[in-house]
Amino acid sequence: MSSGVASAQGPSYGERASLAIGTLQTWYDLDSGLYKTTGWWNSANALTVLADFARIAKSRKYDFVFSSTLSTAQKTSPGFINKYYDDEGWWALAWIDVYDLTHDERYLASAALIFADMTYGWDQTCSGGIWWSKDRKYKKAIANELFLSVAARLALLTRDPRQRTTYLAWADREWQWFANSGMINPQQLVNDGLTESCKNNQRTVWTYNQGLGGLVALHAVSGDAATLSEAHRIARAALSSLTDQQGVLHDPCEPKCGGDGTQFKGVFARNLRALNEADPRPAYDRFVRTNADSIWNQVRPPDYHLCEGWSSTSGTPDASSQSSALDVLVTAAKLSATTRAIQ
Repeated sequence: MSSGVASAQGPSYGERASLAIGTLQTWYDLDSGLYKTTGWWNSANALTVLADFARIAKSRKYDFVFSSTLSTAQKTSPGFINKYYDDEGWWALAWIDVYDLTHDERYLASAALIFADMTYGWDQTCSGGIWWSKDRKYKKAIANELFLSVAARLALLTRDPRQRTTYLAWADREWQWFANSGMINPQQLVNDGLTESCKNNQRTVWTYNQGLGGLVALHAVSGDAATLSEAHRIARAALSSLTDQQGVLHDPCEPKCGGDGTQFKGVFARNLRALNEADPRPAYDRFVRTNADSIWNQVRPPDYHLCEGWSSTSGTPDASSQSSALDVLVTAAKLSATTRAIQ
């Protein structure tokens, strides 16, 4: 599948993504099943963008990577279970995406087992929601957004009617709690989490909290149009508040976002792609192409490194910055796709 011409003289978006995927895979370590230069949860996101690319490329060349990671990475955390519920959510979503590509039941089963552990993070502190970690000290937006996403996507994919009902019930319960938690501020942006007194803590509006891809999945399984409307409101607010005058996305931590923040913007782009596929908007298309072009303007062959900044070459490229920016390139390729296979 060709992914369209990015410019009259340059490579197509699909060709750009293919070159950058090649660079990402130079960091993949078969011995650990993870990506060198970055962390545990970042490797789950790298695996996700690899599966997304393979899907639009109609390629199965990376199946060995998925299988290797499923078995080998468990040396680090058996069952992909650890102290942090958000880490678990990233891995569950990665295996859901891999299942969507391969239809190998092992991956869906892994996601289901991870989600089962995540449910233990739910309690009635602040009237509901899951904790960020098993220390149970902080109710954080991203952990709950991931809980919503995993529950809704499992509801879409499971064949067992009883399991589907259970997953949908969790997704509905999570969204009803999240919508009333106060984390969505009056500007329709999501702050980082809740205080000990269960109020919006007014902490940083990170890009990865603004995608709410779980709402798209919840709409797909429930048909509730209100969920898409809310996703659009948050996405519009993010595009208005978190982009520069050229329309390029930024996080407040730039140009030194550390090992975590380099991943955030790609998560937003991935979720915006899901929203646009469900209910397209010209503004989303413009955003994706603007950011994909800006990212590529910083790239120099033969390395095809993608840096933390999407409008400058700030930061040292690694598997996190590469996979994050790749979320935009893959999204642009998907938007521009035709019928010729990416080589």
